[in-house]
Amino acid sequence: MITFSRWHKAIILTGLISFFVANTYAPLQAAPLTPKRSVTKNGITLLWLEQASLPVVSIQVLVRTGAMHDPQGKAGLANMTASLLEEGTVSRSATEISEMADFIGARFGASAGKDYTTLRLRVLKKELATGFDLLSDVLMHATFDETEVTRVRKQVLGGIRAEKDRPRSIAMRAFQTEIYGAHPYRHAIVGNEDSVATISPSDLRAFHQHYYRPNNTIIAIVGDIKEDEAKKLLQDYLGLWERKKMTFPKITPPSALHKKVEQHIEKNLSQATVMLGHLGIRRSSADYYPVLVMNYILGGGGFSSRMMADIRDDRGLVYSIYSRFSTNLLQGDFRVSLQTKGSSVGEAIAGVLQEMDKIKKTPVSAIELEEAKAYLAGSFPLRVDSSNKVARMLMQIEFYDLGLDYFEQHVKAIKAVTKNEVQVVAKKYLSPEHYALIVVGKKSEIDLHNTEKGLSD
Repeated sequence: MITFSRWHKAIILTGLISFFVANTYAPLQAAPLTPKRSVTKNGITLLWLEQASLPVVSIQVLVRTGAMHDPQGKAGLANMTASLLEEGTVSRSATEISEMADFIGARFGASAGKDYTTLRLRVLKKELATGFDLLSDVLMHATFDETEVTRVRKQVLGGIRAEKDRPRSIAMRAFQTEIYGAHPYRHAIVGNEDSVATISPSDLRAFHQHYYRPNNTIIAIVGDIKEDEAKKLLQDYLGLWERKKMTFPKITPPSALHKKVEQHIEKNLSQATVMLGHLGIRRSSADYYPVLVMNYILGGGGFSSRMMADIRDDRGLVYSIYSRFSTNLLQGDFRVSLQTKGSSVGEAIAGVLQEMDKIKKTPVSAIELEEAKAYLAGSFPLRVDSSNKVARMLMQIEFYDLGLDYFEQHVKAIKAVTKNEVQVVAKKYLSPEHYALIVVGKKSEIDLHNTEKGLSD
């Protein structure tokens, strides 16, 4: 009788899922996505792709400013600026904006990230002109009325305070502070209580006037719309938007940790939340695809990952565990997150470090490599199965300069990754010696002994 370990069962199960995903969505891959690009007279970069299967148009607007551009002492300014765009313009109140969006059935919103801010509109083709009029109005003419600023500030502060009851949010704030030091990426996108409390309407207006300019903007339009229609929309509603010479604060890349840093945060919890890691890679890195495959095998592949199979299934040490490389314009982070009972913290961390060390020293197996590539390539159509997803990806392709052939090259690049490349990037980007370790939980119950057991085995 043939028996299988939990790890082998996970590999088989995920392989079957990969096969199903790849074959179910194969028709989506049959029609290549070939977007077009142009630049308007006032500097807007337009990316357009016609998909006429449904009478719907998705629009994504990217403004090249985010939390990394928040001024000193004003962390959360980019986020509040984005949050207030819909809360009143020169010609419309917040109520009128909301009612108009509801009346035409539009999905409408804005949010800030670390590197950039996005506005989103999804609307029926017959309501496109009205929807784009609304979008252009909030993009160019937001007023940042003091009453609305006060209301939104209270909401943001309420959210920040609520994070104090969420162990993962607590760990993430501490982790980002440790690995980024003085770099702007250290701040949470929403800011902190002290900084948000000082943000005024004049701060918001100045930030908006400086960064929200056509020559600092990317617009992706996908759906039931032809190229000349897309260009006419921009001309009719954004043609008078005044361009401006852009200046940005000088931001140097973050510095890597050269030692181990530990921080324990006391919290009365039934289980401990642990976050461990260090700096990672840029999105534009030539090593992006080998890192993607390597991390899937290490801890990003769900139940088929090494960390899940070993530390959770075989040893029973954790409730959940995963690893991730987040990528930004500058270096993102590599982090492993897990939850476990206090007495198992040290042993679970030792298991994480062992897996990091192992993938650096020993080539991955052929089955691991093929399973990872099959899943990552086969699931890609799920990321482009709606006009909204395609529009979002298009603006990121432009922002990170990934090339308009990205939809074709992405899967090819994944399939081309070799075992040697996986080991090379593991050696290059994993550091089980120098990392930040954050533990949130009852200090009296947490055992950190034997944390590095096995590294020298």
